Amino acid sequence: MPNRHSTVSAAFVVFLVACGGNQSPVPVVGRDADISKLTGQWLGEYSSGETGRSGSIVFTLNAGSDTASGDVVMTPRFSAAGPPVQSGAQTPPPAPQAIQIRFVRVTGGQVSGALEPYTDPTCNCPLHTTFVGRLVGDTLSGTYTSRHENEQGAQQGRWRVVRKSP
Repeated sequence: MPNRHSTVSAAFVVFLVACGGNQSPVPVVGRDADISKLTGQWLGEYSSGETGRSGSIVFTLNAGSDTASGDVVMTPRFSAAGPPVQSGAQTPPPAPQAIQIRFVRVTGGQVSGALEPYTDPTCNCPLHTTFVGRLVGDTLSGTYTSRHENEQGAQQGRWRVVRKSP
């Protein structure tokens, strides 16, 4: 049985796809032949064992375009024991957060890019994320690295998207 948070996250992704989300154009940089290999609608997810965060990825590139649309929906970590009880009422878990993709670069089968800075729900401070991956058939997969604005340490995770339509 799916947990409440995966159901909320899935519903939010469906809402983003149906309504276009709050998406701004995402520049896709590379040779025309490389960019054309990313044409289509891509859906997938990411996760990090380090942070316990996971979420969904939506990315769409129309044929003949070098500008895409896309978001990453972050589902903050939520303890299985539930939120702390205060005055007889449960505190709701943090809401999923839509994060805009800043740009995508493609060279051959290698894909890289960055997300717009966003607020880390753990410390309420800016977090910067970059990603790299490889295109194999209709699957893009790779790793991402997130860094706090004023700290040296990095958090890492894995991501994977599959082309749903060309």
